[in-house]
Amino acid sequence: MGNINDGTAGTEATVGIDFSTFVLSMASSAMMQLGRVPDPGGDEPGLNLVMARQTIDILAMLADKTRGNLDDAEQTLVRRLLHDLRMAWVEANRQSTS
Repeated sequence: MGNINDGTAGTEATVGIDFSTFVLSMASSAMMQLGRVPDPGGDEPGLNLVMARQTIDILAMLADKTRGNLDDAEQTLVRRLLHDLRMAWVEANRQSTS
């Protein structure tokens, strides 16, 4: 039976979530907050640098707290996501102040 929070309660189908799926979801949220992708509701991309910075900082905290507990693929994923998100934040911040 599914989890009540995943929309599958009472159904046989369940969606697996693992660490990589979770951090990819967080990264997607940050990209929406950076105005790089539209939100799932179809609204135009918006820019919220404060929320994007907070989401990036949460991912960095997770990377720090899970150090030594991730497999190589997970570690590489987190490292690359953080790099890409930080660069996107710098660019968005630069554009917003121009």
